[in-house]
Amino acid sequence: MIPGKYRSVSGRATNNVNCGLHLVIQTSSLPEKNKVEFRLNKETPSFPGRLLQHDLERNYSSRQGDHINLVSSSMPSFPILHRSSEEKILYSDRLTLERQKLTVCPIIDGEEHLRLLNFQHNFITRIQNISNLQRLIFLDLYDNQIEEISGLSTLRSLRVLLLGKNRIKKISNLENLKNLDVLDLHGNQIAEIENVNHLCDLRVLNLARNLLSHVDNLNGLDSLTELNLRHNQITFVRDVDNLPCLQRLFLSFNNISNFESVCCLADSTSLSDITFDGNPIAQESWYKHTILQNMMQLRQLDMKRVTEEERRMASVVAKKEEEKKRESHKQSLLKEKKRLTINNVARKWDLQQHRITNIAINQDRKDSDSPSQDPCQIDGSTTSAFPEETGSLDSVLTNTLQDLSETDSYLVEVDGDTLSLYGSGALESLDRNWSVQTAGMVTTVSFTFIEFDEIVQVLPKLKMKFPNSLHLKFKETNLVMLQQFNALAQLRRIDQLTIDPQGNPVVNFTLWKYYVLFRLSHFSMQKINGTEVTQNDMIMAERLFGILAHISSSELPQYRMISILGDARKKQFRYLQETKGKKPGIVNEENNDSKRLVGENTNRAMLNYTTRDFYNEKLEEVKEKKKFCKMYIEDLVKEATEINMKNEALQKLWPQMFIELVRDAVIEIRNKNSYMKLCLQQITDQK
Repeated sequence: MIPGKYRSVSGRATNNVNCGLHLVIQTSSLPEKNKVEFRLNKETPSFPGRLLQHDLERNYSSRQGDHINLVSSSMPSFPILHRSSEEKILYSDRLTLERQKLTVCPIIDGEEHLRLLNFQHNFITRIQNISNLQRLIFLDLYDNQIEEISGLSTLRSLRVLLLGKNRIKKISNLENLKNLDVLDLHGNQIAEIENVNHLCDLRVLNLARNLLSHVDNLNGLDSLTELNLRHNQITFVRDVDNLPCLQRLFLSFNNISNFESVCCLADSTSLSDITFDGNPIAQESWYKHTILQNMMQLRQLDMKRVTEEERRMASVVAKKEEEKKRESHKQSLLKEKKRLTINNVARKWDLQQHRITNIAINQDRKDSDSPSQDPCQIDGSTTSAFPEETGSLDSVLTNTLQDLSETDSYLVEVDGDTLSLYGSGALESLDRNWSVQTAGMVTTVSFTFIEFDEIVQVLPKLKMKFPNSLHLKFKETNLVMLQQFNALAQLRRIDQLTIDPQGNPVVNFTLWKYYVLFRLSHFSMQKINGTEVTQNDMIMAERLFGILAHISSSELPQYRMISILGDARKKQFRYLQETKGKKPGIVNEENNDSKRLVGENTNRAMLNYTTRDFYNEKLEEVKEKKKFCKMYIEDLVKEATEINMKNEALQKLWPQMFIELVRDAVIEIRNKNSYMKLCLQQITDQK
């Protein structure tokens, strides 16, 4: 058996491996009287359990016949180590030279059978003069000044290599150490894990207190059971899941901030002990639950045993987190669907506006009676001005709109107190059976990509379905003239009005806000486009447009005014007519009460708006009436003409007819008795 200890992978200093030797170190440049003697302790501590004694003994027995190459003792720069025969026999397989202030490795003559060599706590800068120790199993160079791993290529039996607390910057020259079991490189300046993939028997790797920023390139370490990476600068970990035997992984005091950076650990089936303390991730509230949920096989976390209660709590929290993720994913899908739908509605809106523009242009061209100015007009059909397009532009737009109509072409969204409607199809949602709670919450209604004339038709429904709506927003609604604001008077109440300049040319008019304040003065609006309405604004609106309402009401005949007004306005108008002649004070008081009950005054009620569709319907109705009247008059004229023609013919035939009538009468009454019998007979036949 071989007593002794090696440095643990956690970075703690190893105990001295004292062999109880009387060592003499000499150099060829020193006389015999200057020989330096070192007296070492005679204690023999035991070898640690992680390096199995059976393995050492097996390795020792298999290397006894190796050939030894000795370094020439004539080199003046290296000390030469000699041991007495008695010391060699007593401590034949180990040698400790720790804390001897060595700057180089001495020449070890006649010690080819050594299995353990300890150079701890010296000042050695280079590994050399040990290539002859081919049976060496344990080499400890902890706490020296070594800058490069070298001089180990002949040590094929080496199982434990301890190079902690040196100045090594790169892992290299380990190609021949295929039997290596423990590799300790902690406390160096290594920035990358490399050149270790061939160490298939390596069980312990210590890279603590280095300059590592990431972990990867670990493939091939199929026997690795412990990996120490404490006190580095690691931000992410890879390839650890490819280590089939890894049980302990120490990542304390690094820069890991999220589980995604180490998600490969969840795929490891062998890990049982792991540490993350000292990382930003360990400060998160979800840290422990997330680790335990994703690594169910763990027995210890941050050097503490994992209990079943902690696993159960982790499972509960994980389920809640999963529900949150699903909800978040659902919300993300809804947001994406909303975005795509709005984009689709916008495209459809743009195509419709383009088509309407083309129709208006074509109509103007048809009315111009100058076919030479319309190169696209052929036989009454519109063709594309581009030679590569064979179909008409209007048909292309129609086909595109049909394609768009197959997907979502409108969107209805209730977000807090705001009801947003995108696309004309969204107006149909006002017919839904909205819950009282939802309808009562809505105070803002936003219209986007909808023709204002279509909105006018649903304003009565809006007033009924959402009685608390106070704020209207219009964007891309084709508000092009001031008269359109007249339609908003039929609502119950408006406190705020927002007209987006995009798609609403009416805002380019300087006085549009004053017209809105004048026409909708009975609402006493507070804000227009986010700007507070002042008393001066109301006065200016009255000054600018007050005469307009007076003219609109005074120039119309009474029957026309009554036909325009609604039922409430008719009652108000009749009331005003009936109160003429009463005392002024009484009239004013009653007028104020009436105004509060009815809303807008009668003069402003004359300023109304008729949508294009309604106007077209009225126009068709007028055309039908005109057509009926024309046909009726034509029939009357025709009938009168026929009567006149008959009268003229009668005037011409009457003299002759009169003579014949007199003649027939004279002939009939010539025989009085016969005539009387004939008359009686006719009377009898009639009965």
